[in-house]
Amino acid sequence: MRRSRLATLALTLAASLGVTLTLGAAPAQAAATDRYVALGDSYASGVGADSYTSESGSCLRSTNAYPALYNTNIRPASYRSVACSGATTTDVINNQLSALSSTTTLVSVTIGGNDVGFASIMSTCVLQGETQCVAAVQAAEDKARTQLPGKLANVYNGIRSRAPSARVVVVGYPVFYQLGTVCVGLSATSRAKINEGINLVDDITRTAATSAGFTFADVRSIFVGHQLCSYGEKWLHALNYLNLTVSYHPTAAGQSGGYYPVFRSAAG
Repeated sequence: MRRSRLATLALTLAASLGVTLTLGAAPAQAAATDRYVALGDSYASGVGADSYTSESGSCLRSTNAYPALYNTNIRPASYRSVACSGATTTDVINNQLSALSSTTTLVSVTIGGNDVGFASIMSTCVLQGETQCVAAVQAAEDKARTQLPGKLANVYNGIRSRAPSARVVVVGYPVFYQLGTVCVGLSATSRAKINEGINLVDDITRTAATSAGFTFADVRSIFVGHQLCSYGEKWLHALNYLNLTVSYHPTAAGQSGGYYPVFRSAAG
């Protein structure tokens, strides 16, 4: 019975996860004339932040996601989010870039985690223990180094081709765990290795974004103190057996207190 339940959990978690920064005055260029399009995966669509729009279906776009918060607060001339839970770089190219046009003036994109297998890594780490966890993260790091730069470049080239005049903000991922605290669940070694993998993906993404002439919005610092195993308010969902989809995604507070202010600043 227990083995069956764990196997079911592993499969469900891998299938359901979409793997899926301070407030001040509005940036000078955040004008009401902006035509803003949001692209990306579950971290951009707002999985884990609740208040999902009916039109988004399984993409799970939340009114609490950072693109929607930007729309509510800045009120650009137009806004459209096509971010979708589970999206990969290929999905962005095939299904999302068509939302852009020569009149688009602002683009945000969070993508890359699913290309290296965030969901399956977390499933492995939760269910198979430290040795398998470390091996899974290492395999993802190897894949990230060899494949992710090219995949991201393809996305960024597509954005620039379709929206040649747009300001483009590439938004990264938060590191999941605060280390050095008393924390139940995964071992300290597993948590450190997962953090290492996320940092690598963010660093590769930052390099690719900079090479494309885009702005990289780094959310890692602002999430410190709000990570899993931290003592402050958690801005990330831990493993949730009752709602596996939200596991390891930002809460509404993580979107509003973490993602939104960093993106708002970078969008200037």
